[in-house]
Amino acid sequence: MPQKLNKLLSALILLWGLTACSGGYSFTGGDVGDAKTVRIDFFPNNAELIKPQLSQIFTEKLRDIFVQQTPLALVNKGGDMLFEGSIIRYSIDPINAQASDIGAVAQNRLTVEVNVLFTNTKDEKASFEKKFSRFVDFDSNADINQIESDLHDQVCQELSENILNSAIGNW
Repeated sequence: MPQKLNKLLSALILLWGLTACSGGYSFTGGDVGDAKTVRIDFFPNNAELIKPQLSQIFTEKLRDIFVQQTPLALVNKGGDMLFEGSIIRYSIDPINAQASDIGAVAQNRLTVEVNVLFTNTKDEKASFEKKFSRFVDFDSNADINQIESDLHDQVCQELSENILNSAIGNW
């Protein structure tokens, strides 16, 4: 019986410790300061090459990362922190030539770039406007129609992580 009581007491102390530390810090180690809410507007695709679903995927990934990794509440109006912007580049470019075949390409690179305007109403010095770019390489023999969704997920996740770190992680 004492062992069960010991485990219960340890679990309660751990739970108390976690709730006591919640404050304004995120799970990423960043600091949201006095902010309580975040608004993330829809990011339209203004790139030369437009993939209609990309705007939705990127916007949702950015919203998800802030909801999951910070104590901020997502709001539709107002907001202590505001993210707005657009997708400004979407490209697929050849990157590696195959040695055995002149003119053949071994890999392609999908690149996505977004322009982000971040406004922190609680700390104006933390506000910024920046471009963020991420890429993912893939085999040139792969059927882009079959892998494109996974590539979009990967690159949008990485972009969202970079934006989160830049906004609250002081990166």
